[in-house]
Amino acid sequence: MTVISQLQNNKRDLQQTRIATRPLPALREGEALLRISQLALTTNNITYAAFGETPHLRYWDFYPTHDADWFHMPAWGFAEVVESTVGGLAPGERFYGFWPVASHVLMKPVRVGERGFYDGAEHRLELTSAYNQYQRISTDAAYRAADEHYQMLLRPLFITSFMLADFLEDNDFFGARQVVVSSASSKTAYGTAFCLENNPRVELVGLTSAGNTDFVAELGCYARAVDYNQVESLDPSIPTLYVDFSGSRDLRARIHQHFGNQLVHDCYAGSAQSHEHINSADMDLPGPQPQPYFAPYQIKKRNADWGAEEVTRKFNAAQLAFIKRVGDAQQPWMQVNEHVGLEAAQRLVESLIAGDIDPKAGHAVVLD
Repeated sequence: MTVISQLQNNKRDLQQTRIATRPLPALREGEALLRISQLALTTNNITYAAFGETPHLRYWDFYPTHDADWFHMPAWGFAEVVESTVGGLAPGERFYGFWPVASHVLMKPVRVGERGFYDGAEHRLELTSAYNQYQRISTDAAYRAADEHYQMLLRPLFITSFMLADFLEDNDFFGARQVVVSSASSKTAYGTAFCLENNPRVELVGLTSAGNTDFVAELGCYARAVDYNQVESLDPSIPTLYVDFSGSRDLRARIHQHFGNQLVHDCYAGSAQSHEHINSADMDLPGPQPQPYFAPYQIKKRNADWGAEEVTRKFNAAQLAFIKRVGDAQQPWMQVNEHVGLEAAQRLVESLIAGDIDPKAGHAVVLD
C-alpha cells in the first residue's frame, strides 16, 4: 500500500514542523495519483504561510490536513502521474504546478486538455484559479529540461516581477523619475529590476541591508545599492515611487516622511523579509496611502488588452532571458542548493522561518 508523507507546519508557530503519514485510499473514478518529483522553497513560501488566512491567498486551504492546528505548505515544482482514472492523463506524464510538500498527492483533474488540467477538488473551486492549473511540460514552450530547478525557483516569482514591471510602465510610473525598491536582494525584487533596467524614464535604487549591498550592486540591474540606514541620503526633491518588498512598517514610515509629497505612489508588492502586515490604517503617513499589488489583476487586464496567447508569449520570452541571466556561468545571480528528501525539506523550512537567508541561494527539494 502506498503511503503519503506530508511536511506540515503548526498554524500558530510556523517553526514547529512534523512529517505526517497516512495510507492512500483506493483511487476512485475521476482521480489521479501523482508523485512529487521536486519543489522550490523560498522566503515567499514562508510569507504566504504566515498569511495563510488572508482572503486573497488562503494558503492554508489548498491542501487541508483535517487537523485544525496544522497546515500543509504548498510549493511550485514538478510531479509525475503514477496512476490515473482520467482520460488524457497517462502514467509517466510530467506536470509543473503548485504541489504540496509531500511524497504524493491525490487530485481530481478536470478541464484536461493540451496544456494540462485543473484540480477540480471541491475545496479548491473558490481559490485563486491560477494556483489550480497544472501545465504539461510537453506543451510548455518555456520548458527546458536543464532549467527545471531555475524554472520552479523563478517562474512563480518572476510572473509577479514581470507583471509588476508592466503595471508600473502601464501607469507611467505614476509620474516618478526614481523607483526605490526595498528588499532589493530578493529574487522577486531583482526580477522586477531586470524587467525595468533598460527603461530610460526612471532610475532604480535598490534598498537592502548593509550585508547585502555588495550583492545588490553587483547584480547590475539597479543604478545604485543603498543601505537601509542611508535612506535619508536620497534626494527628497525627486518624484519617487516606492516598491515595498520588505513589509517593514518602520521603513515605510521613514520613506513617507523623507519624500513627503514627492512620493507619488507606494506599491506594496509583498513581504520578502518580514511577516508584518501591510495594514497602515493606524499610521499617520504623509503622501499617498500604500496600495497592495496583486499580479492576477494585471494579468487579467493584459489578457483583455493583448489576448492570453500574447501575454504568455511575452512572459515566456522574458522568463527565458531572466533564467539565462540568473544562471550565467561567469557571473551567476543564484546558486542552486539541492535538499534530498522530506527530512531535508523540514530542516530547510525551519531554517527559512528562522531567517537564515542567503540572497544568492536558491533551494530545490528533490523527492523522487
